[in-house]
Amino acid sequence: MPVTTRFAPSPTGRLHVGNIRTALHNWLLARQAGGAFWLRIDDTDEARSEERFVAAIRADLGWLGLVPDGEERQSARLPLYEEPFQRLRAAGRLYPCYESAQELDLRRKVLLGRGLPPLYDRAALALSEAERAEKEAQGIAPHWRFLLDHAEPIGWDDGVRGPQLFDAAQLSDPVVRRADGSWLYALPSVIDDIGMGITDVLRGEDHVSNTAVQLQMFTALRARPPRFAHEALLVGAEGKLAKRLGSLGCDALREGGIEPEALLALLARIGTSQPVEPIASREALAQAFDLAHLGRAPARFDQAELSRLNAAILHQLPHAQVAHRLPEGMGAAAWEAIRPNLATLTDAADWWRIVTGPVEQREFDQEERAFLGLAAERLVWGEDPWGALTAELKAATGRKGKALFLPLRQALTGRDSGPDMPALLPLIGADEARARLVRAARS
Repeated sequence: MPVTTRFAPSPTGRLHVGNIRTALHNWLLARQAGGAFWLRIDDTDEARSEERFVAAIRADLGWLGLVPDGEERQSARLPLYEEPFQRLRAAGRLYPCYESAQELDLRRKVLLGRGLPPLYDRAALALSEAERAEKEAQGIAPHWRFLLDHAEPIGWDDGVRGPQLFDAAQLSDPVVRRADGSWLYALPSVIDDIGMGITDVLRGEDHVSNTAVQLQMFTALRARPPRFAHEALLVGAEGKLAKRLGSLGCDALREGGIEPEALLALLARIGTSQPVEPIASREALAQAFDLAHLGRAPARFDQAELSRLNAAILHQLPHAQVAHRLPEGMGAAAWEAIRPNLATLTDAADWWRIVTGPVEQREFDQEERAFLGLAAERLVWGEDPWGALTAELKAATGRKGKALFLPLRQALTGRDSGPDMPALLPLIGADEARARLVRAARS
């Protein structure tokens, strides 16, 4: 089967960098193999799911250029869960439980107090039919658990972590359906992966125990499970889990001037054996993606590194890709001149004002004013006006280096540094350049 991956966020908030990394790696895995990448909105939790977050997820993936090949919503698939549920129930793999949340919490606390793992004790299995009927007559609706098979160990060859082995007896039978009939995560996800033809599930290492449970569900439904891979989670640059990573999303990054290509270049490579490089092409990232490159150590997200990548990415973007976001009138030549000085694209407006003016003139001493007056007189427009002007002034005054170039830059731009003057001066134009030199000479 062709490789088919999915990104399955719950619409309970905005995407953050950890979610984005998961989405990206699934997109890269599919693209590298010439397969398909699906977006699945896991919105079975009606109380917490919000339509505005569904729209935000789609918008963020669009901004990142991670366009899915298709989309499913669990809320639209609810009828599809009933038949597998009844099949598992008839096979004895689902059983009703009547404990309240408070009872279960108390049992967990008792076990923890004894130094034991807080596993469910399967007390509901000991209830007779009469006892169950009595509870339901009292108005106690059951929630449903999946009965794990303790006879066989659970194992798989993880795409990142290698061989994995779990003792099912060390896991709690998971609740798959609440008393009100609503679904929890585990079983609908398995049913959807089967129905959508998902071949590869790549997600965070915090889902490893979920995978162990879900593998038994695939077996119970007589379906071939996907290949599973669990990558290390993101941590801050200082090596500790950073709470801010949980709130650092596309909206905050966009507002900070980060280009999507820079974010993707960083998230594609951190935590891998490959170097982090300013690769602006998503397809190039996909061609080089390999699960074998993902490491077991926590992946360190460094915002300073992201800023450096952002500048490097900007310095290679063509004018056509950014033209709609540039100040009015800023053409390809201006972009070529200005982009080496950009840290974020919003900086382009500041540099463009150097071209369009007005520039703030500083005060020069008498000697410099005389030099700038001479520059205004000797300015001749041609193919290389900067080269011609500096050569003429060097011959006339004997100046060279900083003494020659800096006063000219200051008078023409109001700055001590910036874009290369041979590229910038033609953008300013002959009349405006001469007028700036005259004003500086009279300052």
